[in-house]
Amino acid sequence: MTDWLLDTNVLISAALSNKGAPHALVQRILSQGCLVFSSATFEELRSRLYRPKFDVYLSLDMREGLLHDFSASARWIEPDHVVPYSRDPSDDVFIATAVKAGLPLLVSGDKDLLEAPLPAGLQVLTPTQALSTRT
Repeated sequence: MTDWLLDTNVLISAALSNKGAPHALVQRILSQGCLVFSSATFEELRSRLYRPKFDVYLSLDMREGLLHDFSASARWIEPDHVVPYSRDPSDDVFIATAVKAGLPLLVSGDKDLLEAPLPAGLQVLTPTQALSTRT
């Protein structure tokens, strides 16, 4: 699989630390495949990345660089409609984007996504689980 949809928490974790499964997964994806975004999933990343709590970890230039690089190298998909699946309605756009892109996997550390009843053919994995899959 060369296209991957990662939840915002995974991308931010990868940006904050160069250790651990999120960072390793993002590096592997960027070298062997590509990230998938919809305008809504990218906007969630952008808005969360600019939260003041990350000011001590990521400079404005680093954040802008990450967003630019992710955007420039991404496969962009816009879901036709978003169906409620998760306890957290903001997670449903990730499921809808994965379905529209025809992806079998969505990567997240979010318990709401990990426990959501999913449409047939879609599975949510943690970053550690995703690292053990073949690309």
